Amino acid sequence: MDSTRVMIRGGYLSEADRRNLIELARDGTIEHRLARRANALVLLDRGMSCEEVGRVLLVDDDTIRSWHVQFRKDGLDGLMVFGYRGRACRLSLDQQEKLRIWVGETLPRTTREVGAWLMAEFGIVYESRSGLIGLLHRQGLDHHHPEAVSHRMNVSKQQAFIAGYEDLLNGLLDDEVVVFVDAVHPTHSSRPTGCWAPKAMKLGLDQTTGRDRLNLHGAIDLESGATHIFEVQVVDAASTIALLTALEARYLDKRLIHAFADNARYHHARLVRAWMKLPGRRIKLHFVPAYCPHLNPIERLWGLMHKHVTHNRRYLTVTDFAEAILGFLRRDVPRRWNLFRDTVTDNFRIISPADFRILT
Repeated sequence: MDSTRVMIRGGYLSEADRRNLIELARDGTIEHRLARRANALVLLDRGMSCEEVGRVLLVDDDTIRSWHVQFRKDGLDGLMVFGYRGRACRLSLDQQEKLRIWVGETLPRTTREVGAWLMAEFGIVYESRSGLIGLLHRQGLDHHHPEAVSHRMNVSKQQAFIAGYEDLLNGLLDDEVVVFVDAVHPTHSSRPTGCWAPKAMKLGLDQTTGRDRLNLHGAIDLESGATHIFEVQVVDAASTIALLTALEARYLDKRLIHAFADNARYHHARLVRAWMKLPGRRIKLHFVPAYCPHLNPIERLWGLMHKHVTHNRRYLTVTDFAEAILGFLRRDVPRRWNLFRDTVTDNFRIISPADFRILT
């Protein structure tokens, strides 16, 4: 086992070293980082582990070990060397290359898998997660969250859509408006997500027993932040027509309402097409390319809704849940649009499956 991994037992300091380090730790005139190193060594001498000292001083436990190594090697002079870069990598150059290749081929999900592979392949043990993370970062490796990417995404159609949308905005007249349309079905359930908290605190989220869900069909105007959200029994052609009719009533001063929607069947339904052909219609439907939800900004509104309303929150009844959801979408978003507008934007980008390694 690497000598730096041997347990550091308390009482290792001589009386003189202990006195000198305590004086350094208490001296308010010396550089803070030197005082912190001295403080760490005193705490180790009193029996605390590297992990415990790291938690107290808000540094990595491997950093505490490196300070201990410096002191045991060079005494107080070693603590004053701030150009120290840590011990050499425990893997040879050949082993580091094999690690990079293995990670690139297998895409391990946890550092535990990496540690197990290092032990099986090279007989090298990394006892701390932080040490493994540091090793992986030094190899140019990082922890990724895959994006949802369909192999059916068409790059040329995305390019054409974005170009057409920009042309529309550049030529938009005062009596025209643009809205984005979509449906969402939030479920009455607790949605736990990560958050910052004291390290020793265990967090739990009380679960709901039902699985009732809301069916919402809505639209958003990115210029004003105005939302038009309808709770319906079922999202279908009838709810689409009801939403479009409401948009025409809302924008009585507009000659033309450009409504962008996805390719759900109900948006293309015969009933909807027949309604669109009626005299006096002021709605013009535009469809985003198939499999491209990133080109419909209202999808970002749904994400914002979950962040502010459902994540780490429990609602006793579905009525409470519905009131929170609808209150946020109908009231809070328009009122606080100055805060939300940079999140729900039409800053479109092209996603090409060719740029990704697609996981299957």
